[in-house]
Amino acid sequence: MRNAPTILHLDMDAFFASAEQASKPSLRGKAVVVGGLGPRGVVATASYEARVFGVNSAMPMAQARRLAPNAAYLVPRFGFYRSISEQVMALLRELSPLVEPLSLDEAFVDLEAGEAAWDEVSARLAGEKLRADIRTVTGLTGSVGLAASKMLAKIASEQAKPDGLVVIEPGTERALLGPMSVRTLPGVGPATGDHLRRAGIHTVDEIVEAGEDELVRLLGKAHGHGLYAMALARDERAVVAERETKSVSVEDTYDVDIHDRVRVGLEVQRLADRCVRRLRGAGLSGRTIVLKVRRYDFSTLTRSETLRGPTDDPAVVREAALRLLDGVDSTGGVRLLGVGVSGLADFTQEDLFAQAMGEGLDHAVQEEADDAGVDEREVAVERRWVTGHDVRHAEYGHGWVQGSGVGRVTVRFETPDSGPGRVRTFLVEDPALEPAEPLPLVEVLDSRPHHP
Repeated sequence: MRNAPTILHLDMDAFFASAEQASKPSLRGKAVVVGGLGPRGVVATASYEARVFGVNSAMPMAQARRLAPNAAYLVPRFGFYRSISEQVMALLRELSPLVEPLSLDEAFVDLEAGEAAWDEVSARLAGEKLRADIRTVTGLTGSVGLAASKMLAKIASEQAKPDGLVVIEPGTERALLGPMSVRTLPGVGPATGDHLRRAGIHTVDEIVEAGEDELVRLLGKAHGHGLYAMALARDERAVVAERETKSVSVEDTYDVDIHDRVRVGLEVQRLADRCVRRLRGAGLSGRTIVLKVRRYDFSTLTRSETLRGPTDDPAVVREAALRLLDGVDSTGGVRLLGVGVSGLADFTQEDLFAQAMGEGLDHAVQEEADDAGVDEREVAVERRWVTGHDVRHAEYGHGWVQGSGVGRVTVRFETPDSGPGRVRTFLVEDPALEPAEPLPLVEVLDSRPHHP
C-alpha cells in the first residue's frame, strides 16, 4: 500500500432519486423512490427522505409502498442518468488518466497517477475541488473517500455520506477498522456475515483474533486468506482504467408467471436478440450461450452451451438458447428469463454455424437493456405516458407525468430552474401533448467572447 491517501472513491448521493429531485422542484425535500413500478418491481434508488421510512435499494417495490405510501414513485430515466454520469466521469478524468468506473454513479481515481495529489493536504484539496465542480456542473452532490487503498477509500466515502469528504490517514487503518462490523469488508454479504456470526465473529477485530487458519477452515482457502488480509487493512489492488468485459447478458422479470411453453420460447428468442444488440454494440462476439430461468418457486436454473467459435449472429444465439430451454422444466410457471453470452472475443466465426435455422435474419427488438439492474420491460409495455418521464404541451410548456389511467394523464408543469409547478389533466390522446427530452439540471452558460 502507498504511504499517502491518494486513492479517491466517489459515490454520488442517492443518484437516481437526487437527479429526479433536481429535475422536479415539487419533489425537493420529499420522499422519492425510483424503480420498476410493477408488482415485481424493485427499488433502484431511494432518496434520503425515503430512507427515513426504511426504504432501500433492491427492496421489492411492494414493500417500499407499504413503508412509504406517500412517497413519489417514478420509473427510471436511464438516458438522463447516463448523461449526468458522463459529465461526472469527465471531471474525474481531468484529475487522472486512471479512473475505474464501477457504475453510473461510482468510481475510483488514482490521484497520484494524474499528479493531482501526493500527500494528505493535496489529496484533500483535490477531493474538495471535485465535490465543488460536480455541484457546479450537475447541480448534484457526491461523497468522497480518500485513503491509501481502494478498500479503505470506499469505506471512507460511505462514512462521508451524504455530501461529505472523509480522509483515512495511512497508519490509522487498523484502529479504524477494528470495531467495525464484518459486513464493512468487501465480499462479506448476508450469507458470509451469518456464517461468521454463528462462529462468534462480529467485528473486524474478531476476524484478526480468530486467525487466518480459522478463517480458511470456516470460509475456504481463497475467501479465508482474502478476508484475513482485508481485516489487516491490506489491499494492493490498483485502480484499473479499462475493465475487461467478461459477459454480456439481459434478463426480464414478469409481473405474472408465464405458463405457456410457446410464450416462454418467444421470450427467450426476444431476449437473445436483445443480447446480440448489446454484444454488437460493444464490438464483441462470444462462444458460450447462457440461459437463466427462475421458476415459480424462486428456484433458479442456469444452463450453458459452448459453440465451436465466437459469434454475434442473432440466429445462432436464438437457436442455442432454445436448445438450452428444451432441457429446462418450466412446469408451474416462469418468473424470470435471461440470456447471456460469455467467452468474449473481438472477432466472429459465423461460417462455422450454418446449422442455425433462419440464418441471416435479424429480429432484434428495439429495446435497450437496463444497465442498472432494474426491470425495464415494464417501461416498454406501459401505456404511452410513463410516470416521471418528460412531456411538453403546446400551451403549457415542459412538464412531467405524475400518473395516467382511465384515458387521462396528469402532468405537473415545472423545470429544474422553476418553482414547484401547477398540475393539469389531459386526455391521453391530446394532440397538444407529446413526449420530451429531459432538460439539463444546470443551465449551460455561453463562455464564448461576444464582440459588439
